[in-house]
Amino acid sequence: MAEPLKVGLAGLGTVGTSVVHLLERGRAKLLARCGRPIEVVAVSARSRSKKRNIDLKKYRWFSDPVALARDPSIDVFVELMGGAGDPAKRAVQTALASGKAVVTANKALLARHGQKLAALAERKKVALNFEASVGGGIPIIKTLREGLNGDAFTRIYGILNGTCNYILSRMEQDRLAFDECLRDAQRLGYAEADPSFDVEGHDTAQKLSILASLAFGTKLDPNAIYVEGISSIALADLDAAADLGYRIKLLGVAVKTEGGIEQRVHPTMVPKESAIAQVMGVTNAVTIDAEGLNPITLVGPGAGGLATASAVVSDIADIACGVRAAPFGRPAARMTAIRKAPMQHHEGGYYIRLLARDRPGTAATIARRLAQQNISLESIVQRHGIAGQGSPPPSGRSGEPVPVIMITYATSEDAVRRALAAVRRDRVISGRPQVIRIEKN
Repeated sequence: MAEPLKVGLAGLGTVGTSVVHLLERGRAKLLARCGRPIEVVAVSARSRSKKRNIDLKKYRWFSDPVALARDPSIDVFVELMGGAGDPAKRAVQTALASGKAVVTANKALLARHGQKLAALAERKKVALNFEASVGGGIPIIKTLREGLNGDAFTRIYGILNGTCNYILSRMEQDRLAFDECLRDAQRLGYAEADPSFDVEGHDTAQKLSILASLAFGTKLDPNAIYVEGISSIALADLDAAADLGYRIKLLGVAVKTEGGIEQRVHPTMVPKESAIAQVMGVTNAVTIDAEGLNPITLVGPGAGGLATASAVVSDIADIACGVRAAPFGRPAARMTAIRKAPMQHHEGGYYIRLLARDRPGTAATIARRLAQQNISLESIVQRHGIAGQGSPPPSGRSGEPVPVIMITYATSEDAVRRALAAVRRDRVISGRPQVIRIEKN
């Protein structure tokens, strides 16, 4: 029998302990698949005394993960600590520099330092695997890096954050406000005590930067991504989307355009009949568009101990089998600087919800400002008449703002922003307009 693949694991939270259990339970199947045993021989975590559902006596303990990373008795260093800085960064660098393969689920580390780590792994001729960093149990990294690496990708987009998808799903299905759904997500453990990293779109942006790099061969640059969260979404928006044949999802979208790679994270209206619109709850989904290929959508659990641990174990098994690919699908030296397509150049349809003041001339003013930017409307919906359209209430104008919902034909982000800025200066609306982009199939 071949020598065992010896694993050192840093981070014994939910995912780390699940990895240990999966490797133990799947020992025979992994041996049959890989032709060699896989053994966890050493571990590291912040606290040795914390209660865990594993027997720590079976493994050598390292209080310092960097010391574990350089230990000559391990072949693979598994980093499940998280965070873009130390100790995760130093430990991964140390392991690679020592000629050890690395498996990580750390999206923050990869988004900020992925290219340098990939170059180091290539110089040392060792694997750097990170399937669990995006999409949990969805094999999206392997699909882009190895399954479809000969295809010319044009667009990749998806639901990459289970917390946001859960909140939007609950809002729609149970008619609950955002704040109430967020509290429920926190109670169930889907959202952190400080949920801003998830609900403001930053988690999705880190994951999107990894997918965009794999798809388009660009250097990772999270700062090149336009980011907008879901905290402004109201029940009125979900209702309007349903009436118009759409559903609202927080999407990460990367598109190849003539002006460069457009990367954006924001609430998006998607057609109800689309595959991605059917994905509810904490589930994730990614859709891939490539030349000469019908869209492919991968759906699966986006988080959780077992789903993420399964992806980690799959990466370890590949190393045991001798599989090694360039971390980002091509040599790090050939990854190109990203040519960012400015968000104001984005073109598509838009949903716009205004609170229009119920007084003479309001509708004409709004229409004129849209026309000045060459924006055409596909549809317009309002609760009751404002000047120039429909009839006022029987008792005359109420003076209260009237909700007006507009769907535009394809136009530019810049045109929409210019038109709405002018409407606000005209003082014919109350509050800030709600703008949601529409993503067609």
